[in-house]
Formats: sequence, C-alpha cells, structure tokens
Amino acid sequence: MNDLGFPILSLLIWLPLVGAVAVFTLRGTEANVARNASWIALWTSLIVLALSVVLLAKFSPSVPGFQFTEALPWLPQLHVSYRLGVDGISVFFIILTALMTPIVVLASWRQTKRAREYMAAFLLLETMMIGMFAALDFLLFYIFFEAVLIPMFLIIGIWGGERRVFAALKFFLYTLVGSLLMLLALVYMWHNAGTTNIVTLLHTPIPVAAQPYLFLAFLAAFGVKAALWPLHTWLPDAYAQAPLPGTIMLAAILSKMGAYGFLRFVVPMLPQAATYFEPLMFTLGVVAMIYASYAALAQTDMKRMIAYSSIAHMGLIIVGIFAFNIEGIEGALFQMVSHSLVTAALFVCVGVLLGRGVSLDLSKLGGLAQRMPVFAVLLVIFALANMGMPGTSGFIGEILVMVGAIKVNFWVALLSASGMVLAAAYMLVMVRRVLYDNRSQAIMALPGDINLREAAMFAPLVLLVLLLGVYPGLVTHLLDSSVQSMVQLHLAALQAAPNHASTHLAMVTK
Repeated sequence: MNDLGFPILSLLIWLPLVGAVAVFTLRGTEANVARNASWIALWTSLIVLALSVVLLAKFSPSVPGFQFTEALPWLPQLHVSYRLGVDGISVFFIILTALMTPIVVLASWRQTKRAREYMAAFLLLETMMIGMFAALDFLLFYIFFEAVLIPMFLIIGIWGGERRVFAALKFFLYTLVGSLLMLLALVYMWHNAGTTNIVTLLHTPIPVAAQPYLFLAFLAAFGVKAALWPLHTWLPDAYAQAPLPGTIMLAAILSKMGAYGFLRFVVPMLPQAATYFEPLMFTLGVVAMIYASYAALAQTDMKRMIAYSSIAHMGLIIVGIFAFNIEGIEGALFQMVSHSLVTAALFVCVGVLLGRGVSLDLSKLGGLAQRMPVFAVLLVIFALANMGMPGTSGFIGEILVMVGAIKVNFWVALLSASGMVLAAAYMLVMVRRVLYDNRSQAIMALPGDINLREAAMFAPLVLLVLLLGVYPGLVTHLLDSSVQSMVQLHLAALQAAPNHASTHLAMVTK
C-alpha cells in the first residue's frame, strides 16, 4: 500500500548515497572541502529527516501489515526481488536513523582530517541502515545488514583513537562471523520456502527439527549486533575508540539492528525454537543487566561507563522481546526508542566536554554545575531518563517490560528490576563526579556553556525524552497493531504445531 504517488522508501534509502557521491566530487583546499562537505551532508540528512516525517505522518497505525510497499524484479529466476515496506515496528527505526544522522553531522562540524571521506561514510551508513529496516526481501536485508560494516569499519579504523585498528578489526570480525552463520540460515529458509520474500516467509512453517539450528545462527548474528552478553566484548573497545559521532551511531542505531532482527525473524518465523530457548534468552538478558551495571560502576572513564550502561539496557530489551506478550514487546520497542535518544544525548554530553579539551577521567572532572549550568541541567535530565525516572521516556519502556516479564516469570521480573536499581547507582555516581566533585582550575577556566551548534543537537533529544515520558501514546499507538499481529502470529504457530514439538526440540538440542 503506497498512496503517496512516489517511492518514499527508495528516496529515503538512496538520497544519502547521492549525497555521499556529491561529497566525493568536491575539490579545492582542505578547508573549503571540509566546509562544503559538512553543508552537503547536513542538508542531505535534513531532507531525509523531512521525508521520514512525511512517512510517519502518512503512516496508518490501524493497519497491521506493511505499508508504502515497493516491489521490482531483481533476480526473478531465483524468486528474489527489490521489495520494500514498513510496519509499526520498522517505521520507528527509520525515523531514529534519519534523526541521528544530522545530529552526528553537527557533532562532526569541526572535522578537518579527510572531511570529505568522513561525511561520505556517515551518509553511506545512513543508506545502509534505512535500507536494512525497510527491506522486505531477506537477501536484500542481508546485503544491507552486512554493508553497514564497511562505513563503520572505516569510521573507527581511520578516525578513531589510539587503538582504533584493533577496535575496528574486533568489531568487523565479531559481526562478520555471526552474519555468515545467518547467511547459512537464509539459504536453508530460501530452500524451504522457495523465496526470499519476508512476508511469505512469515507465513511459511519451518520444520521443528531445523528451528534450533536456525535460532542459534540468528542468535550469533543478532546477538553480536545487540551486544548481548557474552557476545558484547567488541562494544566497549568500539565505543571507546570510535570518534564521537561514530559512537553515537553505534549506540543509537547499530545496537538496535540486532534487536530488530530478533523481532522481525526469530519471534514470528521460529516460534517453537524461540519458546524453547526462552529461559536461555532470559538468562542472557538478566546477566547482561547485572554484569554490565557492575562493570559501569567500576569505570573511571565517562565514555566507557555509558558504553556499559548501553549493554545493560540491551539486556532489558531482550527480556521484553522474549516475554512474547504485547506488554513485553511494546516495552522493548519503547525502550529501544528511549535508549537511542538518551544514549545519543549522553554521548553528545561527552562530545561537549571533548570539544573543550576536558579529560573524560571521572577523577579529573567536577565543578561543571557551577561553570556550565545549562549543560549540567541537560546531563541530569538524560541521566534520570537513563535510570528510568518517571516523567521521562526511560520509565515507560522499563515499566512495560516489567509488566510483560512478570506475566511470564516473577523472578525474571525481579532480577530485571535490580538492573534498574543499579542503573540509578552508576548514573548518580557519574552525575556527582562530573558536576559536583573537585573543582579544578582547568574546569573553572572553561570558556563557557553550550553554544548554538550544541544546543541544536540537544534540543530534539531533550524534547523527545520529556515528551514521550508524559505522552507515551505517541509511540505506543503506532506499535499496537503490528505488535498484536506479531504476538498472534507467534501464538497461532505454536498452537498449529504438533503436540510433541517441544519434546522433539528437546531431543534435537541434546
């Protein structure tokens, strides 16, 4: 269904690529190239953001299926096509990607080292991310999913910190190995259904005997992207070594690609295996929350503390997804939206400090509340949202996940709640050390509070964090139909399976 009269999804996908090509054609002095590349990247990303707002405005929440669909023959002899579409789940990830790109362009405004290639890499990254969320063909999805590695590898490896090559290779190898296992799963599903059409695959039963192997292949691919414990070890290094705009995209969007994969493929397509492995996923989610929270408490670097916080929140999201009920899945999706906004904002706070030459060592910070009061207020708001304070977006997602989890297992809900308590501990430690501890002469000599460019980055993030905290229906009413359809499809597949399916799965996995 596409009543707009033009292929909006294709425009959203390929306009950033056009912008990247335009950036590559720039010639002149290094300063002129850097300035023009920044302006082209900014205007391209703003046009994409405007188109994504049109997409959201025209999206019909009452329709559970895919909207704005596009289909063109690609490899017809193999039943592969260029097929696009969005539902209530994927539309939010496209909006988030379109929102984060102009923010990272603004965060990169002073970039002078190979600025042309730098801006082109982020535009290429936007193309791959939006393409992955809009793809309705499994092969097309896989190509975009894998292609994200290329610009992010370059961003970390060329413009990262001292250990950038190590961090980039670790990120690349982890994600590549997992993705190759997913490719094997894709080939089997292609053979089983005779097509790579995701809509068809959603309604094509997969033999119970094959499901656990497919589940483990998807777990390797999506678990790495979601930084799910114990597949998370690439994340602290990548976050620490990536340039700040790269860290924002890693935290806000790339980590959500794994969670999106679980929702799009594992829950509806592998219902028996997903149910059988539910205790395992609960365990991984809970361990991630508790382990990463304690690891965050032990950090002395502000950036690494936020990185471990991100791992903890992804654990909560996994618990919500594998609750297999409306509250849990909607809570997980809401938490993904909130986590993208809040974590991006926290890393923008880091960027404000780095831009002033301030060390991120927590022992060397302090007194910023007096020197930069506006920055201090913003940091407190985002820290409160990260710990799930009522009135912020972080609270809504966490409480919905708790409701969904307690319907399945009280102890899982209780242990998940402990992760929320620990989040309050490490966030308050960070706020105290950054804003109120020792007042060094270097801190008190800082030039001033946030500037206009920084305010432009903060404004949409703080507005959405507070708005969604008091009016969550802006998100949930768009999710309802798609989530209900997913849960019903999952339950229907379980009920249609033979009674001995669980026993057979247990025998296969032994």
